[in-house]
Amino acid sequence: MNHLPQPLTVVEARILGVLVEKSKTTPDAYPLTLNSLTLGCNQKTSREPVMSLSETEVQAVLEELRHRVLVMENYGASGRVLRYSHNFAKVYEVPPAAVALLAVLMLRGPQTVSELRANCERLHAFADTSAVEAYLDELAARETGPMVVKLPKQPGSREPRWVHLLCGEPAAAEVTLRAVAAHEDGLVVLEERLARLERIVAEMRTALAPLIGE
Repeated sequence: MNHLPQPLTVVEARILGVLVEKSKTTPDAYPLTLNSLTLGCNQKTSREPVMSLSETEVQAVLEELRHRVLVMENYGASGRVLRYSHNFAKVYEVPPAAVALLAVLMLRGPQTVSELRANCERLHAFADTSAVEAYLDELAARETGPMVVKLPKQPGSREPRWVHLLCGEPAAAEVTLRAVAAHEDGLVVLEERLARLERIVAEMRTALAPLIGE
């Protein structure tokens, strides 16, 4: 392969991420039916952003992915219900560990190395965070084009986050908004703590006033 396949849409990335995830977490139900795949796309947990897709919408996107050989369909053992599986590793030419990392990034959005290791646990067992970093660095330096990139460290954060590039470059505005939101959340927490401490000090002064002659 001389270059990466064309960028995915957000919904295409969600579908592929779900197929990769479910192939490991629910192997007995994989390949997935259209209904199961749609439910996986619309999960309220472990998804960023949360989506509300109809089966018709998922079906239309599956057709596009099938034409690009990223998704395969068959009728499974029953021969009655059409089921779908992914062909992600072969098309993108990446090892299983990298597939797990990319799937979790597609499903959950930007994450730190520590978060990725924890969230990938059911898909691939990384020995430590250094192993995760090694795969991320490799994906970021691919000659055919980077598949991930490390984002600038957010204010108040210990670790930088990583984001996938399968849908193209992350919007600078979105990255900035995430950083600002994190910073504002931190300020709110600090203000709440300060207010709580001020109340405690005021209550202690009131209680001690008779003893110190105030």
